[in-house]
Amino acid sequence: MKIIHTEIYRFSIPMIPFVIATGTMDFAQNVLIKIHTDSGIYGVGECSAFPMIVGESQETCLAMAKVFAKILIGKDPLDIPERMNDLMGYAHNGTIKSAFDMALFDISAKHAKQPLYQFLGGQKRIVETDMTIGIDHPETMASAAVKYQQQGCNILKVKLGKNIKEDIERIKQIREAVGENLKIRLDANQGWNFDDALFGLGKLAEYDIEFCEQPMRTWYDDYLPELNLNSPVKIMADESCYNHHDARKLINSKSCEYLNIKFAKSGGILEAQKIHEVALQTGTKCMIGSMLESRIATTANLHFALSCPNVIFFDLDTCLLGHLIDPVIGGLTYNGYLLEVPDSPGIGADADPEFLKTCERFLV
Repeated sequence: MKIIHTEIYRFSIPMIPFVIATGTMDFAQNVLIKIHTDSGIYGVGECSAFPMIVGESQETCLAMAKVFAKILIGKDPLDIPERMNDLMGYAHNGTIKSAFDMALFDISAKHAKQPLYQFLGGQKRIVETDMTIGIDHPETMASAAVKYQQQGCNILKVKLGKNIKEDIERIKQIREAVGENLKIRLDANQGWNFDDALFGLGKLAEYDIEFCEQPMRTWYDDYLPELNLNSPVKIMADESCYNHHDARKLINSKSCEYLNIKFAKSGGILEAQKIHEVALQTGTKCMIGSMLESRIATTANLHFALSCPNVIFFDLDTCLLGHLIDPVIGGLTYNGYLLEVPDSPGIGADADPEFLKTCERFLV
C-alpha cells in the first residue's frame, strides 16, 4: 500500500467564545486531512491549533501540512513509526503532526478491519467526561455549574488563573451552588506564579478539589517539586508535558501526581502511547484531554484512552462546550456525559461532505 495524495482542509468551527487564563478563542482553528492510498483506503485526521498554548495557529498548521503531505507521497502508510519519523526532521509542529498520525492510524485500523481501540489493544469501558467552565464572573460561573449539574453532569472542570483572590471566590461560589456531591477539578492554564499557587491551593483545598492542572508557567517547572510537596491539592502537569521525556522528568522529580495527555502536544497517538507507558511503569495516572477538536479527533482520543488502563480521567467535552455546528458523520456519541465509540473500522468518524464544500481545500 502506498500514499498517493493528501487532501488538506481549513476546518474552522464557529463557537461560543471560550476564556482561559492565556486568552480567548471564538472559533476552533482546526485543520482536517485525508490521506489517500492506492488501495482505496483513506485515513482521516484532525487537529485543533491553540496558539496561546502550543504556539501553532491554523495558518502554520496549513503551511506545514503541505510540507508533510509532500514528504509522505509514495510511502507505506502502515509503517506508522517510520512515517512519523519522516516528519521528525521538523522539531516542533506537534499539532499538525497529530493530524497525520491520526490519519495513518485510521488507515491501519481500517486495513485490519478493526475499530481503532481494538487495533490499539483496548476494550470498551464506561467513560464519563467532565464539563468545563470558562473564566467569568463568580456568579456567572456558579450559574453555569448549576445548569450542568441539572443536566446530569457529575464532574466539573473549572478554568482559573486570572487573579488568585477572584479565583478563590469563583470556587467558593461554585461549591456553595452545587453542594458536596459534584467533583471539582481546577485548571489554571499556567496563570499563577509560585506564591499565588501555594497560597491559592492551600485556600482552595477546603472546597474538596480533585486536582489542579498546570498551576504555573512552564518556566517555573523547577518549582513544581516544591509546590507538589506542599500543596494539599494534587497537581496535574499539562503544558509541562509534551512528550515521554517530559513525562519521565516530571515523574522522577516528583513534580506532579498526574499527567494530561493531548495529541496537539504529543504529536499524536504514537508519542501519546510512549507517555502512557512511562506513566504506567510508575503508576502515575493520566487524563486524556483535548483542545477544540470536533468529534473526529475527539473520537480518536477516546479510542486511544480505551487502550490505556492508566488513563482514568477524561476531559472530552469540547463538542458539548460551545461548538455551534457539528460537521461530523459517525463518531463518538454522548449519552449525557457518558461517551461511546463506534465499532466500525478505523476511527469511525468522517467530515460531513456538505460542510467540506464550505472549507478551503488544498491537494498535495
